[in-house]
Amino acid sequence: MGCRGGARLLPLVRRLCFVVVLLCAPCLCSVSAAKRTPRPAVKPPPSPAPAYPALPVRAVCLGGWLVTEGWILPPLFDGIPNKDLLDGTQVQFKSALRKTYITADQGGGGAVLANRTLASDWETFKLWRINETTFNFRAPGGQFVGIGASDGIIVATATAPALPETFQIVRCPFDKDRVRIKAANGYFVQAIATGEVIADYGEPTRWSDWDASVFLMTKVGQQLQGEYQLCNGYGTDKAAPVLRDHWNTYIVEDDFKFIASSGLTAVRIPVGWWIASDPNPPAPYVGGSLQALDNAFKWAEKYKLGVIIDLHAAPGSQNPWEHSSSRDGTQEWGTTDANIAQTVQVIEFLASRYATSPSLFAVELMNEPLAPRATLESLTRYYRDGYDAVRRHSPAAYVVMSNRLSGNKTELLPFAAGLQGAVIDVHYYTVFNSMFSNFTVQQNIDFVRTNFSGELAAVTTQNGPLTFVGKRGAPPDPSIYYYYYYYFLRGKKERKGWIAGFLFSVKFMRFVW
Repeated sequence: MGCRGGARLLPLVRRLCFVVVLLCAPCLCSVSAAKRTPRPAVKPPPSPAPAYPALPVRAVCLGGWLVTEGWILPPLFDGIPNKDLLDGTQVQFKSALRKTYITADQGGGGAVLANRTLASDWETFKLWRINETTFNFRAPGGQFVGIGASDGIIVATATAPALPETFQIVRCPFDKDRVRIKAANGYFVQAIATGEVIADYGEPTRWSDWDASVFLMTKVGQQLQGEYQLCNGYGTDKAAPVLRDHWNTYIVEDDFKFIASSGLTAVRIPVGWWIASDPNPPAPYVGGSLQALDNAFKWAEKYKLGVIIDLHAAPGSQNPWEHSSSRDGTQEWGTTDANIAQTVQVIEFLASRYATSPSLFAVELMNEPLAPRATLESLTRYYRDGYDAVRRHSPAAYVVMSNRLSGNKTELLPFAAGLQGAVIDVHYYTVFNSMFSNFTVQQNIDFVRTNFSGELAAVTTQNGPLTFVGKRGAPPDPSIYYYYYYYFLRGKKERKGWIAGFLFSVKFMRFVW
């Protein structure tokens, strides 16, 4: 998220000016002794526009600090026992004896069988971790695997896990992917000849292929390593010192001093929804991130930096990825009115807490909701309520609204056009494309300007909202972190132009500066 080339772009940037013209009628009507001529009604002058923070802005994103993303800092997970079996890990179980996979028939809602020789969606289960050896298994349809009404028959019918849906994974001492599955009734699960799966096996094992209670476990897909996985993986008590040490050392006051001395003007700080419940957030989250955010504002004020608070992880998760703190890749944000109302309360909390700080530059209502699960209707309803929540406390902070990933890049423009200080955030990704691995910072910048110019023009409308255009590029050394480029743009009648700089990682910035 850093770049040397930003300084060379500044001469090309036009500062945004707010010009308020007050039109008054200076003429007075004459008055005669015989008859008073009525004066025409005079409309009061319009209220001046709020004094929004000055543009352009050049800002660095403090990603991986207050919201965990394992790919940014993998060592945070190193102390977790069985760290390959975190929440959301997708597993398949193949009977060593029958050579068939355990499957949730029809994806869930009925019987669990062992009658498939090839694995696909129905044979893939998501883990909900209870402790390092005990789990719930979630079927593709969302139901949980458990013991049925009698005889230890295994089914996938529960909509929420309880004791019958609790299983222990016992790993072979010499092959951790050779496992037995112990059910809540105290017996091991086995695949029997009829294709049924039943928890009734009580014999010890030598871990051979002749044992019907032995399964070959395969992990598939990309493992989630977010805040939920870290906190639940360690357990709250053990996660607390790990995260507090991280918060106290990963970003410090000296970083803010360095950012300011490098010519940048703001920081973007991703936060999770649980920060509004600090110091006692709901399990498994750990308290303390609010104090870190308070410190960030103090440092920002000291070094004359703006702060963009970014709600990176919303309740229920607005996308299926780790940075939204999804437990198992399920996306539930916006599916209920209560869920949206809870998210507004988080924004209300943040806006009210920091409204009086001279460093509050913007509040981003949500990062990267994913279409179509996050519908445009639910999103615009939330953005309207979230915008109003910010405005109740701050008339001048920008309110940033992230576009939906996989949605139309211009779909929010009509909605945001009538909202003062609204900003639309759209992202362009290149970090996951290997062709950019050897690009210099300037080459990444040039690529964005050349190849995304058409899309940038589409989102930069005349008299429309500001546009926060994000692009992620790959650093020369992947171990250094990642970096963003972001731009504020506004369409003008005369021209369209760049009105802000870049958002990039402070860790990468220290590498290239």
